[in-house]
Amino acid sequence: MGKRVAVAGSVIALGGFIAGLTPAQAAPSGAQAIKYHFVFDKGTNTNSRLILVKTQPGKPAKKVASWRAGSGVSTDSCKKNKGWLPNGTYEIKRYNTNYNGSLIKGYAFQLSDKRCGNGTLRNELFIHSEMKKDGNAGNTEATRWDGNSDYKSAGCIKLKPSDIRSVYKKAKSVNFPRTLKVVS
Repeated sequence: MGKRVAVAGSVIALGGFIAGLTPAQAAPSGAQAIKYHFVFDKGTNTNSRLILVKTQPGKPAKKVASWRAGSGVSTDSCKKNKGWLPNGTYEIKRYNTNYNGSLIKGYAFQLSDKRCGNGTLRNELFIHSEMKKDGNAGNTEATRWDGNSDYKSAGCIKLKPSDIRSVYKKAKSVNFPRTLKVVS
């Protein structure tokens, strides 16, 4: 598990960094550009944080933006389709604004698969909300946001519709970060 450090009033993970070094000092040689990634900091299933983090050479990591998010209906990360995401680093494979899956619609950012501590493969993982394919609110439970209980998910990271749109807009403004670090 990575080190956790305070950044702009929030705790974020800088997985694998050596204590006392800035991200730039701990990065492999040649990694000199400004970089962005997301951190999902698990609190509870309905009250956690998705954080956009900026790193650049010679400076400490900086929180750019943060949104309330949830994950799962259980804190057991090995419970497929129920538990929150296992800790670790995920690749963000695709950013969609009109995803049309059987359960997930609209804004949905697909994550790589991950094995939890007991070897269970967690797959079909997304950052998403509850909406119709076109991003608007619908009439059914799966397509409309009703409040606090909607932060629960089948194991994905879930945000309210206005926040998932904000995440997409911020991600686009920094050329779409490719990684998500999940910490607790």
